[in-house]
Order: sequence, then structure tokens, then C-alpha cells
Amino acid sequence: MRRLLPWLFLLSVLPAQAGLFDDQEARKRLDDMRSELGARMDKLEAASRGQIELANQIEALKAEVAKLRGQVEVLTHEIESTQKRQKDFYVDLDNRLRKLEPQIGAEAKPADAAADSAAETRDYESALNLFKSGKHKDALNAFLNFIKTYPASPFLPSAHYWAGSAHYQLGEYKKAMELFGKLAATWPDDAKAPDALLGQANCQQESGDAKGVKKTLETLVAKYPASAAATVAKQRLAKRR
Repeated sequence: MRRLLPWLFLLSVLPAQAGLFDDQEARKRLDDMRSELGARMDKLEAASRGQIELANQIEALKAEVAKLRGQVEVLTHEIESTQKRQKDFYVDLDNRLRKLEPQIGAEAKPADAAADSAAETRDYESALNLFKSGKHKDALNAFLNFIKTYPASPFLPSAHYWAGSAHYQLGEYKKAMELFGKLAATWPDDAKAPDALLGQANCQQESGDAKGVKKTLETLVAKYPASAAATVAKQRLAKRR
């Protein structure tokens, strides 16, 4: 009986030790699972923060695009308004010029001189009507022919202006500048001189000559401050500041 006691004691202790080992293993596995879960939560939070930052960037880009669209609309409107004003100037300024120009045939002239004067007026008006109709190439040829045919005509400054304007409409800015420049230099007191300087500035603008534009507009304002063209020049200079 005494020999059996140690064995009986050993048998009673073994299950308790086995249970202790099972508990330790379970705790270890639980700790491992908690660590893994914590790591996954950290990754999830990092990914969530990244998505939030991306969403914020997208919203910022959308706002910037909307802002740029607004600026484009404003610039488009300004360009359309400027083009309309230029077209109105063509008609209005020519009408004012016609009132200021000496009346052809007002004085008594020989019959042949009167006929020449009538032909001169007819040719000028025909060329001008071509321009107003949008036939800029035909108008250009008509005005250049008028300049050669009637070198002493009182319409000569206007013919240079409209020929320059036709070149401008055709995208021939260098040739347009030559005609505008000749008008401004040869007939500085003519009603078309301020408009010729404005046309010259427009050509410089299209040619990318920013310094030239500024200088020409400043010259226009200084020489013809009360002209309609000077009003436009002042507005453009103000926008450049």
C-alpha cells in the first residue's frame, strides 16, 4: 500500500499540470490574436485616413476647376464684348468721319471733274460695303485699288484705315500695322488717326508684343485724350495694371 501512494499522488497532479499548460497556451493565442487584431485596426485606420485625404484633394480639385471655368466664362464674355464694340466702332466712326470730310462737289467744278468725284465716292462706298458685309479679302483689294487710283482723295486716310482693318481681319497683322502706322504718321489730325493707333495696338496684341501694345495705347491716350479710341485704350491700360 505504501508503495502505491507515490503513484497515486503523481496521477492526481498530472491532470492539474495539463490544465495549467492548456490555460497558458490559450492566453498566448489570445494575446497573439489581440496583437493581430490591433495591427489590422491600425492598417484600417491608416487606409481610412488616406481615403479621407484623397477625398479632400478631389474636392479641392473640383473647386479649382469650377473657379477656372468661371474665369474662362468671364474672359470669353470680355472678348465677345470687345469684338462687338470694335464692329460698332467701324460703323460709327466712319459715319462721324463722313460728316467731317469736305463735301465732294460742293464747289462748282467742270463736268468731267464732277464725274470723277462721283466715281471716287462710289468706289469708296463700294469698298466700304464689302467690308461691312464681311467680305474682307474683296474689301482689301478694293481699298488698295482705291488708294492707287485716287492718291489725292479726301477719303485717302479712311481708305488706309479700312485696308488696314481688312488685313487685321484676315490675320495679316504686319501689313495691317504698316497701313495703320502710315495713317497715324501722315494724317495725324484726321478723325481716323486715333482709331489707327488702336488698330495698331490690336495688331501688336495678336502678335504677342505686350510692350508695344502698352506703348501704343499710352501714345493714343496722350495724343487724343478726348477720342472714343482713347476711352478704349484707357480701359485696356487699366486692366493691365
